[in-house]
Amino acid sequence: MESVSSLGDVVVLGLGKTGIGVASYLVDLPPARVGSVTLYGGANSKEGEQTQELTRRGVRVVCGTEELEGSYDLAIASPGIPQKSAFYRSAEEHARRIVGEPEFAWSESPDRWVAITGTNGKTTTTMLATQLLKVGGLEAQAVGNVGTLATSCVAERTPNSWFVAELSSFQLAGVQRLHPRVACLLNVTPDHLEWHGSMDEYARAKERVFANLDEDDLAIVSDEDEWCRSAISRLEARGLRVCHVSVHCPPKAQNAAYVCDGRLMVRLDGVEHKLVRSENLSIRGDHNVQNALAASCIALELGVSEGAVSHGLLSFQPLGHRIEPCGCIDGVQYVNDSKATNVDSVEKALTAFVPGRVVVLLGGHDKGTDLSSLAHAVSARCKAAVCYGEAGPRIAEALRVADDGMGLVVEEAQHMAQAFECARALAGEGDVLLLSPACSSFDEFANYQQRGEEFKRLVAELAAREGAQ
Repeated sequence: MESVSSLGDVVVLGLGKTGIGVASYLVDLPPARVGSVTLYGGANSKEGEQTQELTRRGVRVVCGTEELEGSYDLAIASPGIPQKSAFYRSAEEHARRIVGEPEFAWSESPDRWVAITGTNGKTTTTMLATQLLKVGGLEAQAVGNVGTLATSCVAERTPNSWFVAELSSFQLAGVQRLHPRVACLLNVTPDHLEWHGSMDEYARAKERVFANLDEDDLAIVSDEDEWCRSAISRLEARGLRVCHVSVHCPPKAQNAAYVCDGRLMVRLDGVEHKLVRSENLSIRGDHNVQNALAASCIALELGVSEGAVSHGLLSFQPLGHRIEPCGCIDGVQYVNDSKATNVDSVEKALTAFVPGRVVVLLGGHDKGTDLSSLAHAVSARCKAAVCYGEAGPRIAEALRVADDGMGLVVEEAQHMAQAFECARALAGEGDVLLLSPACSSFDEFANYQQRGEEFKRLVAELAAREGAQ
């Protein structure tokens, strides 16, 4: 599925995983396709083993600057580089065209793409959709923001395989030509506003997943938040097929995915597909029901049978750090939801558990997010909250104001390990001790994965201690 067009002289921006992967792909292309490959690492980049290896392979690597020199036919930007940054603007001045990595991968291999975005639920939906396609007998690979660079998979891709791409707002912001067969928008709630500059810009970036769809494609969009409903109006005004997704209120549209009497249902072009009961899914919470509905829409649209979709839904297990069960000790269920790095994801996670039986750990790096909706959700559904880290004091104060003496126990701790011990003392038999921080991890951990692994280590250590008694 390799393109034969000439790319000319290409410059790649960023020395992270994306930049290195793209440069590696480019330097292996025939000389007839690529005149030269230059990689600018950025202001803080330094030479090392990776740059030396790229140089040996024929890449010109420039470290320590964001000021480009020379002229290029194409620039490919890593997703962490904002369009308003000096680095990006310099590339615009020195290149005829600039694209993001997913768009470049699409241009190299444009057939059979699915694109999935949303503030929350992207990875679960991407992995589930990929599984449903495979169960249905199709070749499929999850790529993009899930951690597998699409460009790195292009060379080995077979003609009939599907790329199921999780795309972040960073990756979508500069989309020009990317044209998936099916595109999905799960939700839009405040996140990454410091990168985009405003909520409007953030939402606009998400909606670009639909920019090049036509009447033969399918747009799958949640019907349950105002930003998505607004997008639906614009998509339908373009004459596109739009599948409305709603867990709580069955849409009357020609294309819809919903829950009826506890069962997942999908209607495509007026044809009803009856799937599994929501209570039989291994992934918990209303938000995961929505993820399952969206993934089912994708699979059914691409020709997978009802039976295969139902089988795939029942066999799918929770992903790591996303409402991940970690064990039961003395009647307390321990659950790792470290991926919940924003307010909306925590509010959705809480719907997975019996109200009044949750002790939640909240905290981490403070993004400065409005906490009012989180505070009311925690007050309504939780038994206790232990707030820790940089954001801990601000979250604790918001909870106390929202609860206003209604009985929510609010404690504070400096670090997550201390918060864990405090929460353990507050949880009793039949309760859930839930790590669902509503914050990024960067005040104490390298990423949400490391935070989640530390939580699981604390649970395992507690289980060993309790078992030894």
